Amino acid sequence: MTFGNTRTPRRLAIALHIAAVLAAGSAVAQNAPAENTGTPPPKTATLQTINVTAEKRVEDMQKVPISMTVLPAEKLEAFGQAGDGVLQLASRAPSVYAETSYGREFPRFYIRGLGNSDFDLNASQPVSMVFDDIVQENPILKGFPLFDLEQVEVLRGPQGTLFGRNSPAGVIKFESRKPTQETTGYARVSYGSLGTANAEAALGGALSPNWSARVSALAQHRDGWIDNAYTGEKNALGGYNDRAIRLQALYKASETFDALINVHARWLDGSAMVNRANAIELGGPSFVPGFDRETVAQDGNNRQHLFTWGSNLHMNWHFGDLTFTSITGLERATTYSLGDVDGGYDASETPATPGLGNRYTTPFYSETADALPKDRQITQEFRLANDPSNQLKWQVGTYYFDEDIAIRNFSYDTLNNHVLNGDVSQAQRTKAWAIFGSADYSFTDTFDVRAGARYSHDKRNFTATRTLGFTGPVGPLTSDPVDARWSGDLTGTWAVAANTNVYARIANGFRAPSVQGRINFSNSISTAKPETITSYELGVKTTSDDNKVRFNADVYKYNMHNQQLTAVGGATNVTQLINAKKTEGYGAEFDLEAYLSPNLIVTAGGSYNHTELKDPNLAVAPCGGGCTVLDPLNSTGNAIIDGNPLPNAPKWIGTFTARYGIPYGDSGEFFVYTDWNYRSEVNFFLYDSAEFRSKAFLEGGLRVGYNWNFGKREVALYGRNITGKQVITGGIDFNNRTAFVNDPRVVGIEFRAEL
Repeated sequence: MTFGNTRTPRRLAIALHIAAVLAAGSAVAQNAPAENTGTPPPKTATLQTINVTAEKRVEDMQKVPISMTVLPAEKLEAFGQAGDGVLQLASRAPSVYAETSYGREFPRFYIRGLGNSDFDLNASQPVSMVFDDIVQENPILKGFPLFDLEQVEVLRGPQGTLFGRNSPAGVIKFESRKPTQETTGYARVSYGSLGTANAEAALGGALSPNWSARVSALAQHRDGWIDNAYTGEKNALGGYNDRAIRLQALYKASETFDALINVHARWLDGSAMVNRANAIELGGPSFVPGFDRETVAQDGNNRQHLFTWGSNLHMNWHFGDLTFTSITGLERATTYSLGDVDGGYDASETPATPGLGNRYTTPFYSETADALPKDRQITQEFRLANDPSNQLKWQVGTYYFDEDIAIRNFSYDTLNNHVLNGDVSQAQRTKAWAIFGSADYSFTDTFDVRAGARYSHDKRNFTATRTLGFTGPVGPLTSDPVDARWSGDLTGTWAVAANTNVYARIANGFRAPSVQGRINFSNSISTAKPETITSYELGVKTTSDDNKVRFNADVYKYNMHNQQLTAVGGATNVTQLINAKKTEGYGAEFDLEAYLSPNLIVTAGGSYNHTELKDPNLAVAPCGGGCTVLDPLNSTGNAIIDGNPLPNAPKWIGTFTARYGIPYGDSGEFFVYTDWNYRSEVNFFLYDSAEFRSKAFLEGGLRVGYNWNFGKREVALYGRNITGKQVITGGIDFNNRTAFVNDPRVVGIEFRAEL
């Protein structure tokens, strides 16, 4: 699905045409045989049981002693109505934050303040993202769009036993809707401001008594909406075309064997991140007077292309009391992303661009691109587990991971017709394996103990070579870190009442050694030692007797040693990995869901997260573009960051949703749905400055509509960022006070048809 960049009524015609096609497809699918053709019962005003697979078996969320939030499909569809990708999850769950300097293809997630601001294409993250039981290791894989999902499970805290390496902050699990013998499906299309068009559809059902299948697809588009005053081009930047597809086939021969095959792919074309030169006012985290979100003046090029695809096979053999599981995964990706990093135009140009003055000028130009010519990931997991209804439940398994990636870093001479003037090649091969086991024993009806352990081995071979640029050819430079260690957890759960459990958990985890080799402007690579974490958590999970209120809460504390940090840019214009001797964190989280009346349901969540670096000898280069550094400086002029909070770690996060329905007729309903999320101030870098931070931000969404035929048809008006507030979401500090900015308000209309 391809759109131009000029906003015309033709976009609406296209969107309506898509709606007609999808609705027609739904009508045809309705004629297919279905196992259940009865009239759906009206919704009941009680909360439904939420089943999760947080511990790799299906369990009631209220019985799993882990701090977690589950985001169902309804919330995900509302959050993503304006075309937001996976970054829509930022501040949508307690202690969860996300940001990017790369646009739609490269999200960076943080849980309880732990994350990684590294923008390299081999950057490791302490938040593991698992899609249909397959870890998405490379940051490019983590941006796969959200569509046709059953739910998203956010598991906070170390998950070192069952998910292993690189999950010390937690895991975000995405569960797609699986094929069934029943014919099901939906079509959803919307059109909104900025030429924002979305089309999504899925259809599944029986192919034979043993086979069922499901196909789902997504197409998202936005027109360019940012003018480039330097070139005079209107609507030059900010647009995208993002498309994805998922095919699944499920085979069940008998009660003893089943297999699920999954094939998926994504194509993305559009703008890379749009940087805003000199956007931050000196002395504080505010926009300069006259800042215009819809205008830039850039002399560099900007474009982004991404293609990813993968396949996985899940097989289960059932032998009486035992189940043997095999999960095989393959993921591949290629990308090229080019941007004007300085966000303006070079001050040395003569003559100066008429009418623009010095507002968009920068001390020197920076036009760079990152490419991923190859990313191949293979994973294999075997598990053996007994019947989960037993008094003693256990599982053991093995895991293998093999990743082979190639990276190219380019720089261009903006003032000389954008010719190539820098070329760096990186190659990384990672092999890891693990053995693990966990057990859950119910000593009494009211007391339960869970314990697990995992042994992991990780080996990485890294090479970086510069063939063009800076001081001339360098390399190959190499690093071959190897690590092996244990991780595990121990949890006790007490049923203090019929619907209330209290648990205490101690867990540890780790992140494997990392290597950074962006040597465009340096002659050395950096290697970070493995980081380790030990976490203590006390929580309660309760449901009211009438099943109208669900409330979960916890408090936690963690100590991290040798935390891997990324010193980004700064006065040295070099990105380096460093280790902090110790990091301390503590806080509290809660989730609430309640029916306040038969027609009104609300959800709320909140968190407080305190993070603090504890390393009196750790110092990093401060900004190079003129800022007010608040940290003390050492003898070399570097900022001492001991006592600072972690970057992109808001202390407070709050989220709220409410849905009110007014029944109309026999099967219809008018409804209003609103969602709001809040996060407090965040600091962008390891050092503290008055400018490079983001003020507290409250963002809201609204959806007003009518559904009929027991919710199978729906039309709604929607608004995202309905207050229209603009906020600085990130920055670049080596050249000038460059900022990233959130998207403006988007309003639109949506139609949905369901089988």
